[in-house]
Amino acid sequence: MTRFSLPARRALAAVPATAVLVLLPTVAYAHVTVNPDTTAAESYASLAFRVPTESDSASTEKLVVDLPTDTPFLSVTPRTLPGWDVEVEVAELDEPFEVEGATVDEAPVRVTWTAQEGNEVPPHEYQEFAVRVGALPAEGTDVVLPAHQTYTDGSVVDWDDLAGDDGKEPEAPAPVFTTTAAEGDGHGGAAHAEAASDGAAVAGDEPAVDPVGRWLGAAGIVVGAVGIGAALVTRRRA
Repeated sequence: MTRFSLPARRALAAVPATAVLVLLPTVAYAHVTVNPDTTAAESYASLAFRVPTESDSASTEKLVVDLPTDTPFLSVTPRTLPGWDVEVEVAELDEPFEVEGATVDEAPVRVTWTAQEGNEVPPHEYQEFAVRVGALPAEGTDVVLPAHQTYTDGSVVDWDDLAGDDGKEPEAPAPVFTTTAAEGDGHGGAAHAEAASDGAAVAGDEPAVDPVGRWLGAAGIVVGAVGIGAALVTRRRA
């Protein structure tokens, strides 16, 4: 049986942790994603789009998100992002629909964020773009939000692919989420909207909680405690 010295065993034990640190950024910054603060039907939701810059040499200078037109949002309010201009485009719908006895023939169809000079998202970093929308469609609806990312070198990445019948993730998947059952008696959407307008938390208003960061922080505390304990033992022996 091969024996390893204590320093060698410590070095080998550090290899898996190092591998995790190397691989995690690749996983975390894989695609443009959307994170809703609620998926309840009839609710108003705050959507946070996380946009990574995957290029090694160019920065992200614009993001365009297409909104659904088959189940349109009647309310779209983007959150202010310092250093970026934002525009909500309204257009006529192909098929008007009825809402509480009124005919609606136009709705927001697109949101565009454009970086002011010097505020582009650098390579291997990411930015979050937030917008509040409502009301969400009926339970079980797939809300597909194709995103188009423009780089400073002129290239455009279209995040608009849908998963096929084989269940495999496409190369450039569109941000998507599925609505769930309405909250309470069906009036939860209005209540949620009022709460949000009164200062309730909106997705992206606070720093995102990173479970990986928490794990690594906890590991650091443990390692520090072990080091202090070893130093005390050595002092006592001396």
